[in-house]
Amino acid sequence: MTVEVKHEAQRGRITLIGDGAAADQVADLTALCRSVAELARTTTRPPSRIRLEHLGTAVEVEWPAGEQLAAPAAPPAAEEPPDEGTARHVRAPMVGTFYRSPEPGAPPFVSVGDTVAVGQPIGILEVMKMMSPIEADTAGRVVEILADDGTPVEFQQRLIAVEPA
Repeated sequence: MTVEVKHEAQRGRITLIGDGAAADQVADLTALCRSVAELARTTTRPPSRIRLEHLGTAVEVEWPAGEQLAAPAAPPAAEEPPDEGTARHVRAPMVGTFYRSPEPGAPPFVSVGDTVAVGQPIGILEVMKMMSPIEADTAGRVVEILADDGTPVEFQQRLIAVEPA
């Protein structure tokens, strides 16, 4: 697979060459997204049109010429403060719905006071009907559950607080 970024006077072009094998589809799409991000970072003016095509599916976004980017209507939300004290937080790796137990009615993966090890499942994140385990990245004792079962969570939102061992 080859990812090529071409800069032209009027526009940038990304060409992705791959065999479309099932094993490489995710890698191809990831490389395409990285290339688009690189092109956007290196261009000297905002794009007027972006077209992404992958395995026969195309998405195209076009802005009218001369249209200025609108100022945000509201100030951006304040970012969460960094971890305080000695507690470390397990955070959501992406946007989705957080579940504390493996299935409805089952006991939660962890509760306050439980001891967790690195790599131990602490919950499940549902994203587009796909269930992904969330694992502890710090060994220690769970001191607080910050996200309720079945609630939507944002990227990097704190889910549980762990006091390191």
